[in-house]
Order: sequence, then structure tokens, then C-alpha cells
Amino acid sequence: MSEKPAPWTREEFEQKLREKESLYHINHPFHKLMHAGKLDQKQVQGWVANRFYYQTAIPIKDAAIMANCEDASVRKHWVQRILDHDGYDGEEGGIEAWLQLGEAVGLTRDELESHQHVLPGVRFAVDAYVNFARRANWQEAAGSSLTELFAPKIHQARLDNWPDLYPWIDERGYRYFRKRLSEARRDVDHGLQITLDYCDTREKQQRAVDLLQFKLDILWTMLDAMWMAYIEGRPPYFMEVEK
Repeated sequence: MSEKPAPWTREEFEQKLREKESLYHINHPFHKLMHAGKLDQKQVQGWVANRFYYQTAIPIKDAAIMANCEDASVRKHWVQRILDHDGYDGEEGGIEAWLQLGEAVGLTRDELESHQHVLPGVRFAVDAYVNFARRANWQEAAGSSLTELFAPKIHQARLDNWPDLYPWIDERGYRYFRKRLSEARRDVDHGLQITLDYCDTREKQQRAVDLLQFKLDILWTMLDAMWMAYIEGRPPYFMEVEK
């Protein structure tokens, strides 16, 4: 009987995770058009409205991870992610900042909070992620959040380029991206430490790589739905999307 493969070193394992950046949604054709300034206002609004559904799901996902975690030292750090998005007394959170982005691109708060523009494919993908976090052990669910490894780069690119590419967007809408630059880096340090410590066998390490791919698939699938609706002009049968 063949022996089980030895675990990767921590350095090798971290590199395996970081290599997944090539499949991050920044490389999706929809994002490439957006970051080349080639989307019109309706298309940008569609992206903002659909991503808002994802934003509102993040603290629910994080609460599910905490509910499954028996380690108080982890919970006291992880709870900051919920506060970052929901806000707390005297501090507006990421959800409020995204609502401000929606207003900056010409949407109303009611449009965003009602989720009336959310595409079924986006809803299905986001709900699948939340349901996974509820059912998985907390270490695996925490590891799937490591797409944040790649997030600061995309936030910085928006801050650098969007004011020139989309001058019609009110500058007040960029608060979310500025806010997440430091938060995402802090979350990466904590989440990566959890994953590197927990995955002490090759089997666990490969599982973590696969679950990071699962999360990447969630983000990519969301953009596939938006591409069909807003670029191809083929929205779901019951929705009308203006070109």
C-alpha cells in the first residue's frame, strides 16, 4: 500500500494558495471591461446592485463561522469582520459604504435593499456560499475566505483608475474601497494563520486549496450571470435589462 504524501511545508502550502490568484474574478472578462472603462452606467449599476447582495451576505457567512467555532480566541478576532460590514455605534460599516456607492452610480437605497435587480445566478451562488459556511467545519469555512488574499490589489486599482474612467461616479462612493484596503490585509493575516496551522496533513492542505477554488468559482459564477444579462443582453426570462 502506497504511503500518503507528506505535507507541503508552510511556505509551499501558502504558495499553492496564492497561485490561485490567476483565477480571481479580477481576471473575468466582465471585470476586464469594467477596469478598462468600457462599461456604461447601466452596466456599472448592475454590477453594484448584484454585488450588494454579496456584501449583505458576508456578515451572515462570518456569523455562521463563529457559530461553529468553539475557540474563543478565534471568535474575538473573527467578530471584527461582522462589525466591519454591519458597523457599530459611531462607525458606519461596509454595507453602508456600499449603499453610498450605489447612490454614487445613480441607484437608490430602496433599489439596493430590496434586491430587485439581483440576478438569479448571483442569488444562487451567494446563497450556496452562505449555506456552505453553515455546514462546514469552521476551519474549512475560514479558509474559503482567503480570496481576500487578492482583494487589496483590486480595491487599489479601482481607487486609482475609476475617477478617470468613470467621472460621472460621485467620489463619495469610493469609501468602501478605501475602507477595505486595510481591513482586508488584517483579515488575510488572521485567516491565513488559521489555515496554515490547521492544515497539517497533505489531505487537509489539498482540501483547503479546493475550497479556495470553490470560493473563486462563486465569485466567477456571479460575473458569468452579469455578463449574460448586461453584456450579452440576455437576462433571465422574467427580467428586463436595459442595454
